[in-house]
Amino acid sequence: MGLDLSGVSSTLRKHLPFTADLEQCVPLAGDASNRRYFRLHLSRAPVSSVILMKLADPEGFKASEEAVSGTEGGVTELPFTNILKHLQKKGIQVPELYFYDEYGGLVYLEDFGDVTLAQAWQESTPAIGEDLYCKAVDQLVQLHLQASHPSSVPCVSFTRSFDVPLYLWEFDHFLEYGIVARQGRPMCADDYVPLRKEFQKMAEWLAAQPQVFTHRDYHSRNLMVNGERLGVIDFQDALMGPVTYDLASLLRDSYIALDEGVIDRLIDRYIEEMRQNLSLSQQSSMLFQDPEAFRRLFDFTSIQRNLKAAGRFVYIDRVKGNSSFLASIPQTLKNVRANLEKYPQLHPLLTHLSPYIPEWR
Repeated sequence: MGLDLSGVSSTLRKHLPFTADLEQCVPLAGDASNRRYFRLHLSRAPVSSVILMKLADPEGFKASEEAVSGTEGGVTELPFTNILKHLQKKGIQVPELYFYDEYGGLVYLEDFGDVTLAQAWQESTPAIGEDLYCKAVDQLVQLHLQASHPSSVPCVSFTRSFDVPLYLWEFDHFLEYGIVARQGRPMCADDYVPLRKEFQKMAEWLAAQPQVFTHRDYHSRNLMVNGERLGVIDFQDALMGPVTYDLASLLRDSYIALDEGVIDRLIDRYIEEMRQNLSLSQQSSMLFQDPEAFRRLFDFTSIQRNLKAAGRFVYIDRVKGNSSFLASIPQTLKNVRANLEKYPQLHPLLTHLSPYIPEWR
């Protein structure tokens, strides 16, 4: 496992807010990152277990696994712990940080359990499933309203944002892996050039929208159903982004295909809750007073997000040797096609992408 269990046992006895004995260390299924996770089963402690996050490189946090744009020079703190402190101060349901062993690159965290929103939704009735998503939307509203304002803890998320270069990098990431690597041959210039032109226009429009604190991966596998709480994890790449980005991540998920009526109701719920807490000028700038314009922004953001995800899934397979995300590509690309068909101004994207996407033929 690459863990010094005697050192872990010593930490549990000496450095957590409580004393605990280690009974068992169980590796957990990894995600797409370079981090590894373990569940530490405890005895003689006020909690039965703790999650241990092991960083691939204790200094590796200075280079984010996701592309970022901003002024992150001189990163001296682990973004995960930095952002966690900020979100805790804002009342967001993130795991409690028990201890960070900087030398060993080990983070000891509250255990939110094993049940993701995706799992809970799949095992629930439609009514209960929608209630779970309502809870996720309610928490997202709090995230956007509260975490978008700086706190006494300087937060790295405010130093980076979705801008034109970052959007274009993600579009290019899709072309490189979701198209070229996936089909094993280059694109035709007659398709590539107009695609890049359309991507440039979309990037400029998205980057011009008002921004809020953006989790960046707010979806069904990063929300943990823990009793009445919905815990938020995997927020270390948070940045400033358009108001619709996290909403698109949640409702146009690569893993869960929500009914369109449910999506409509959840978008309405988000808009109404945000409007109740914002001035008229803020509501106007974020398009909350124009449902049609807000929906267009949501759909365009969904396209960008889903294209990036499809490319990322191929990248994770080809570069990291993890093929588990490939099965989610068809649903992700289905989301893209539906949105491209909806808007005539996006039909050029559909025309020039279709020859390279077998799911669309």
